[in-house]
Amino acid sequence: MNAQTELLTQPGPSGLLEVAVDRPAAVPLGVAVIAHPHPLHGGAMSNKVVQTLARAFVQAGWTAVRFNFRGVGDSAGAYDEGRGELDDLLSVVQAQAPTGPLALAGFSFGAFVASHAVARLHAERDLREVVLVGAAASRFDVAAVAPELHERTLVIHGEQDDTVPLSAVMDWARPQVLPVLVVPGGGHFFHGQLPLLKDLVLRHLRA
Repeated sequence: MNAQTELLTQPGPSGLLEVAVDRPAAVPLGVAVIAHPHPLHGGAMSNKVVQTLARAFVQAGWTAVRFNFRGVGDSAGAYDEGRGELDDLLSVVQAQAPTGPLALAGFSFGAFVASHAVARLHAERDLREVVLVGAAASRFDVAAVAPELHERTLVIHGEQDDTVPLSAVMDWARPQVLPVLVVPGGGHFFHGQLPLLKDLVLRHLRA
C-alpha cells in the first residue's frame, strides 16, 4: 500500500498466510482486520477497495491488517467456499489482534466472511467497528448483525452495483432494520468514487 507497509507471513489453518500491516503515526486505537473479494475472481489484499478501507482505518488511528485468503498470492491452501476463509480470518485476528479493541471489515465476498467473523467474535471481543462494503448478499448467506452492534456498523453499497444488486442487500438488511448507506451511481468496485468511499468510512469511524 505504501513504503511503510509491513509484509509478513503467519501460520494459518491450511498453511502460511500472507499478511500486510499498516500502522498509524500515533498509538493505535486498535486493530482492524480487512477481508478481500472472491478468491476465484481476482480478489486479493491488493484490491483497491480493500486498500481504500485500510487507508481510512489508518487515517482514523487504527492499525490496518489485510491478508490473502488461502490459495491467493503466496497464501497456502485452496478456495473453500467461505468456510476455510472464515477460519483464515479468525486465525489472522488471533495472531495480529489477540487482545484489545477490534474492528472487522470486508468487501464483497470479504464482507460475507467478515459478517460471520463478527457473529463468531462479538460476544467475546471488544468489537468497536464493523464495515461491510458491497456485501455479496445475492451470492452468499451474509450473517445478520447483532442489534447491539448496529450503531457501530457501516454498510455501504453502490446504487448501480451489477455484481450484487442493491435489492439483495436491502432484502438482507430489512428484517434487521439495519441502515444501508447507498452511494448514488456507485458500481461494485466504486470506480471513480474511491475517495468518496474513504471519506464515508472515515466519517463513520470518527463519529
